[in-house]
Amino acid sequence: MTGISRYVTHQLLIGTALVSVVLVFIVWLTQSLRFLQFVMNKGLPLGTWLKLTIFMLPGFFTLILPVAFFCVVLFVYNKLSMDKELVVVQAAGMSRVGLAMPAVLSAAGLTVIALILSSFIVPAAVRGFKDLQWMIRTDVSQVLLREGAFNSLGQGLTVYVRERAANGELLDLMVNDARPGQEPVTLLAARGAVTRGENGSRVILYQGTRQTRQGEDALSVLYFDTYALDLSQMSQSPESRAPDNRERATTDLLSLGEPDGYTPPAIARMRSEGHQRLTMPLNVLAYAFLAVAWLLSGTHDKRGQAGRIAGAVATVVALQIAALGAMTATAKTAAIAPVMYIVALLPIAVSFYVLSRQQLGWPWSTPNERHTVPTQVIVTRES
Repeated sequence: MTGISRYVTHQLLIGTALVSVVLVFIVWLTQSLRFLQFVMNKGLPLGTWLKLTIFMLPGFFTLILPVAFFCVVLFVYNKLSMDKELVVVQAAGMSRVGLAMPAVLSAAGLTVIALILSSFIVPAAVRGFKDLQWMIRTDVSQVLLREGAFNSLGQGLTVYVRERAANGELLDLMVNDARPGQEPVTLLAARGAVTRGENGSRVILYQGTRQTRQGEDALSVLYFDTYALDLSQMSQSPESRAPDNRERATTDLLSLGEPDGYTPPAIARMRSEGHQRLTMPLNVLAYAFLAVAWLLSGTHDKRGQAGRIAGAVATVVALQIAALGAMTATAKTAAIAPVMYIVALLPIAVSFYVLSRQQLGWPWSTPNERHTVPTQVIVTRES
């Protein structure tokens, strides 16, 4: 790399890191608030909420990285143009392709990172998120019973806890068990604890009474030292959860078919998800090519490049719409999947043509676009 190339590359990578972190933090903050209420309603500690939201970060980075790098490329190259640095470098003989190389090489490296994220890290993170969310919703042992409140653990089962000790022990419990299919029972206990065993969750009660009605007016009271309230029928194993396409391995999405028991619509949705993981990282390279092609084409304008920037943004928006349409069509008909790759690769080919035609001096280039190198550059300094 030349000195100017290293300088531009440094500006691009530092700017992309800062913009990506800021945007991911903003999106993470807005999305995590939804799960904060979900966790608080379950009475779980903030550590569980933090773990849930951290699982979302890789997906945010994958979505934001192409747009963040595109914005940084526009900003850096526009700043170089406004400061006349591009004019000086071009006057020294550097071609458009040479000026675009820092953005292209940086985009190539970021594309590899985005491919690793979308193909391996994001599915694993989604799988961990779904498992934890399913565990919280279905496993009573994961629910922290709130003090001084009637906690509903399912249809017909209510638990009241006066206080929770520092060691996690429950003090002064009342359990009203009126689940369908069994006799209503009221349990009172001095202390208790929620445990999870091989057969599911249980509430262990100590030193209490078991009260049931006998007829209309009679009450049967049974004193006990230890009583186990079985909650296994209310819990479901996380392994029974149907996997989401977003958490499947990329190879499974592209290889599973009707012999594996999937219907054609389900196969089309899997193919759409799998091809999206492979084409989305290409957006980093495509958007970088578009940005430099728009800003480096034509002659330098002292009035600024607002029109070219607007054109680059409009092109990216159109590509986003086209990519979304191709993905939606592939989810209905798997044979349309090649369109997703065309939408991702076509901007790269067109932008490379725009950048390289001046350097090659092709016959259809206009005279003003042909590349000429000045024989001498004279720099003067005013006293």
